[in-house]
Amino acid sequence: MVVGVWLIGARGSVAVTSVVGALAVRAGLAEPVGMVTEALPLRDAALPSLSDLVFGGHDITAVPLGKKAESLAAAGVLPAGIVASLGAEIVAQEREVQPLPVGETQWATAGLIAADIVRFRERHGLERVVVINVSSTEPAVSDHPSHASTALLDQALQSDEQVLPASALAAYAAFRAGCAFVDFTPSTGARLPALEDFAAREGLPYAGRDGKTGETLVKSVLAPMFAMRNLRVRSWSGTNLLGGGDGANLADPAANAAKAGSKQRVLKETLGYQPQGHSLIEYVDDIGDFKTAWDLITFTGFLGAGMRMEFSWHGCDSALAAPLVLDLARLVAAAHASGRSGPLTELAFFFKDPLGEVPHGLADQWALLSGFARELPDA
Repeated sequence: MVVGVWLIGARGSVAVTSVVGALAVRAGLAEPVGMVTEALPLRDAALPSLSDLVFGGHDITAVPLGKKAESLAAAGVLPAGIVASLGAEIVAQEREVQPLPVGETQWATAGLIAADIVRFRERHGLERVVVINVSSTEPAVSDHPSHASTALLDQALQSDEQVLPASALAAYAAFRAGCAFVDFTPSTGARLPALEDFAAREGLPYAGRDGKTGETLVKSVLAPMFAMRNLRVRSWSGTNLLGGGDGANLADPAANAAKAGSKQRVLKETLGYQPQGHSLIEYVDDIGDFKTAWDLITFTGFLGAGMRMEFSWHGCDSALAAPLVLDLARLVAAAHASGRSGPLTELAFFFKDPLGEVPHGLADQWALLSGFARELPDA
């Protein structure tokens, strides 16, 4: 199964790390560490291989992929030796990344985006394409009457009004092109009734949202522990420091609020109540593509004994996210090939704010994902 992976934000750190990582593993220059699909039991599932993936995408910036890869190597995100060894292959990827087109209306823009994806599919003889949003976080979307149905949305998009944020317009364009969609960001993506209806009508699967790579990953392990031991969490506060493009984008208060809300949701839905506290996000330019989180948890035990727990997390955001992007491309392509459509709730394991009514504990999500992989038919 030859599968296209169309990245929205294709010149960004996560996208470039994903592409370079896939090329490096294919060439035997690196091990697939961090890829869930390369660990049992998913390794035995009927998934397209890394060698079956063809990459392309859109971006609003024009930084050459080779230059971006070199800057990531200088920052310690990518191994410099791997970037040097894959120089020609990275440069060859440049022709598959297109500037994000803009039409006179959002309807026209969606048509141009879809046309680029269709040409990519035809040029490489791809069986299917998975569109993955790895662009910058958006503010939360404002309600609009056209979000209620596909018919209303189609009509509104042909006006001069901007009725969809960029992530949702990307999802709409993906569905127009007959492609599955994944939102790796906390942005709106396909999470609107009109887009859900559109995907169902076209028989297309989608997944999201907001990749779970750091502090929230730890929360999804610890929160079930408190719940299962019947320990009352009184407060859970975290401070997150990050640099790079994502950190700069989250310096915007509206984008910051959308991201923080996604990070806290796991606690309420796992514990059954919302403890006191917030997730604070601060941009620190000097730490680049790395991020640090400190969390303080206060809780009550037997006979009212007050206790506390603290943890810190320091990681490289792109190196944590990229293998999951590759996992999701393989899993969603296999789901599409098997005839699945609508929200892929079994992929909640990968997301802070997953679609559908699903458990937020990592172990429960792993059981769902493992079952999903076992049931995939051979391609």
